[in-house]
Amino acid sequence: MVNCSFCGKEIKKGSGKVFVKDNGTILHFCSSKCEKNMLKLKRDARKLKWTKSFVKGGKANF
Repeated sequence: MVNCSFCGKEIKKGSGKVFVKDNGTILHFCSSKCEKNMLKLKRDARKLKWTKSFVKGGKANF
């Protein structure tokens, strides 16, 4: 199983969407909500509380 490229949620086999960019990058989406937030609205997943990559305080701990 793969994870959503935006929110990090696990996607069951046979569901979700796969988007292939011009450069060959493959993006997996669990819902249209995630797809629109990443591609159309160009939002950062680390700034949204409902994603797994949310970082409190706005700074990533890499």
